[in-house]
Amino acid sequence: MIKTYAQWVVHWRWVIIFATLASVLLLASGGRFLEFTNNYRVFFGKDNPQLLAFENLQDTYTKNDNVLFMLMPKDGNVFTPRTLQAVVELTEASWQLPYSIRVDSITNFQHTYAEEDDLTVIDLVEDPENLSADELEKIKNIALNEPLLLDRLISPSAHATAVNITVELPEKSLTEVPEAANFAREIRRRFEEKYPEIDFSLTGMVMMNNSFPEASKKDMKTLVPLALLAVIVGLLLFLRSFTGVFSTLLVIAFSILAAMGSTGWLGIKLTPPSASAPTIILTLAIADSIHFLVTMLYNMRKGVEKHAAIIESLRINYQPIMLTSITTVVGFLSLNFSDAPPFRDLGNITAMGVIYAWIFSIMFLPAMMAVLPVRVRKKAGKTTRVMDGLADFVISNRSKLLWGIGALILLSVAMIPRNELNDVFVEYFDESIEFRRDTDKVAENLTGLYLIHYSLDSKNKGGISEPTFLNKIDAFANWYRQQPEVLHVSIISDTFKRLNKNMHGDDPAMYKLPDQRDLAAQYLLLYEMSLPYGLDLNNQIDIDKTATKITATLKTISTREVIALEERAQQWLQENAPELKVNGASPTVMFAHIGDRNIRSMLKGTSIALVIISLILIFALRSLKLGLLSLIPNLAPVGVAFGVWALTVGQIGLSLSIVAAMTLGIVVDDTVHFLSKYLRARRLEKALCTPAKIFYKNESVSPAGSHKPNTAVP
Repeated sequence: MIKTYAQWVVHWRWVIIFATLASVLLLASGGRFLEFTNNYRVFFGKDNPQLLAFENLQDTYTKNDNVLFMLMPKDGNVFTPRTLQAVVELTEASWQLPYSIRVDSITNFQHTYAEEDDLTVIDLVEDPENLSADELEKIKNIALNEPLLLDRLISPSAHATAVNITVELPEKSLTEVPEAANFAREIRRRFEEKYPEIDFSLTGMVMMNNSFPEASKKDMKTLVPLALLAVIVGLLLFLRSFTGVFSTLLVIAFSILAAMGSTGWLGIKLTPPSASAPTIILTLAIADSIHFLVTMLYNMRKGVEKHAAIIESLRINYQPIMLTSITTVVGFLSLNFSDAPPFRDLGNITAMGVIYAWIFSIMFLPAMMAVLPVRVRKKAGKTTRVMDGLADFVISNRSKLLWGIGALILLSVAMIPRNELNDVFVEYFDESIEFRRDTDKVAENLTGLYLIHYSLDSKNKGGISEPTFLNKIDAFANWYRQQPEVLHVSIISDTFKRLNKNMHGDDPAMYKLPDQRDLAAQYLLLYEMSLPYGLDLNNQIDIDKTATKITATLKTISTREVIALEERAQQWLQENAPELKVNGASPTVMFAHIGDRNIRSMLKGTSIALVIISLILIFALRSLKLGLLSLIPNLAPVGVAFGVWALTVGQIGLSLSIVAAMTLGIVVDDTVHFLSKYLRARRLEKALCTPAKIFYKNESVSPAGSHKPNTAVP
């Protein structure tokens, strides 16, 4: 049956070639619909508990996606007329950023003070170019002693300051994030030209969102061409056939184009993980083509006519190629168990690519080789001699190799528990990405990108003014400030303390929480009525004044440290304010948990895939023993890799959580081809005495009588 199919392919070669070209063009046309998503939330499924908690928080308070400019004057002092003027101008310019709803800086900070019986609320800095030295010193002292500013918008040494822009994206178009990011970069460019004596850095969640597609596009422009170049060099060295190399490259290109085009037709948006699919498809598409071509070229070197060699190669390789494709697809489809949707997309796109590569390898590739001229040297090449030597070495030393490699595998597997689940999501980007460099600089000099929010609920309308409630949340904030991972804590109780001091003639001794609910509520109302547009308290309190948000800004720490800090916070709330206990919510918390959730889900997915692959092999190879034996070579590479990783790095993050499934999907190719060729040698090529050697030499395709018997191994 397979031989009949092979003859059909050779006979209808021109029809197959043109049909393939037409199909690829149709599928690839879907590429015009491909879009890169630019929202970090794409890493989280709709039912992710941390995402749901964060969305609930944002429904209550102002959204906190942001763009943050850091200014570092080269003279090391923010409080000069020139630098403060730059901050004032940058604050004004930032209001023009698309989708901005709030701008905070040291210059527009709403400073309060008492004037007789009145509460005065003004910008901390006005007309900076005409400020005297005494006025500058006074402003500096106020800023450096204000909890809402210190370590968030001004550094303790006053060498760096920031302008923070809160952005509320409609999330109706993928152009929103690039629009805001590009506008921010244009602002930065203008200010760098006007103020060359000030160093400007740009970070924030909007810039991180924008960096995901930018990094992906950069990788695709560099990694795919480099991988393709390596493939071309490797193919030329091993095949020594320009026709074979050309045809293989067409199979690779067609597989990638068809898969990515299908992705566009299906409306799947690209993300950093799924954008690596072309490189993976490139790798997998080679395997099928190589197996077919090596067998065909071997036969031709033995003197077999080209069309006959093509038919024979298809006869020998059809089942192994089909099995490898099916099992590889199963391996990559197991990524659908991932808790992160981008990895599901990666698995599905790669699976489509593998299916297309299989179809092109058993139809288009033989048809192309039947049409194109193929020249071969009719003698054994260097590669054949090398494989002969390798085969003889393995067979002669099989016991030593079995025990030696087995011990290495066991030792490596024993090291796996040394790995720790850990991640630093800012380090998803390397230092060639501007966002990473600027974020590192901001973290070193001023503040962090990592935040944890808590919505503390008083359970009654206007309850945030209740002294008991205020004292409890203030104690929680003070506990957080004592933690070594924390840079800054923003909480409404600091505002109440300042207002209480103001309303008592700015007496420093009265910098404490009001002891009466009505008094606290009056202070808050008076303050709110004095605030300008865009600087209200909706980012800290809800509409009914029932709940308030506390925000802790953290250093750039690992996911393990984030989780440990949050667990300590939960313990403090349980022991000191159990009625206020609530889980922290933020992108930082979301990313901290996604690695652990993903590893757990992928263990399940990989296990199921392994069982399915083993059942397929048992059925296809008609051997329970070999099907079960295949578990070892399929799992060993993963075990060894993670064991070596434990000894050299020891940290496992989100990206590594899918390695087992991906490795299984790739490694199974080698297992299937080896076992298929081995069984064919055992069952069909009876004249041979060394079935194991056949795989290494790829001689199972030639007439049995052409093999030289080897009697060294019975």
